[in-house]
Amino acid sequence: MVVRLKLRLERDQVVKEVVALVNSGYEADTPQLIISRGLARELGLWPPREGEERIFDTAGGPLRVWVVRRAFKVKVVAEDAESPEVLTDAVISALAEEPLISDKLASALKIAIEDAGEGLWRFRWEPVEKTRRSARL
Repeated sequence: MVVRLKLRLERDQVVKEVVALVNSGYEADTPQLIISRGLARELGLWPPREGEERIFDTAGGPLRVWVVRRAFKVKVVAEDAESPEVLTDAVISALAEEPLISDKLASALKIAIEDAGEGLWRFRWEPVEKTRRSARL
């Protein structure tokens, strides 16, 4: 099992809720969310009118992406709590199967992974006993 979170993305007047995978191995300098071209289109980010094309080094080899800085606001939406809202870079990939949360975004959203194998997490301000289950796709 892995940790997946329900996110609310907001850009201009468009609001989308998605389930995204927390990927602590996705190291970034800024809060970033990898998204598909389809989701980017729904958010008005594709085809790109801003940003830059980049090559990311991944475990699977080089990945060509389009990076739009400070593209939208993101927050985690749980049953009884929400994270702070974070201005996030969109990383648009033709190969993305599901949104991926970078290490910096997970940190900014105040996420603590309690048991990755069991899919358990909590907000950092919550007591250790308050564990939450991974969101379903």
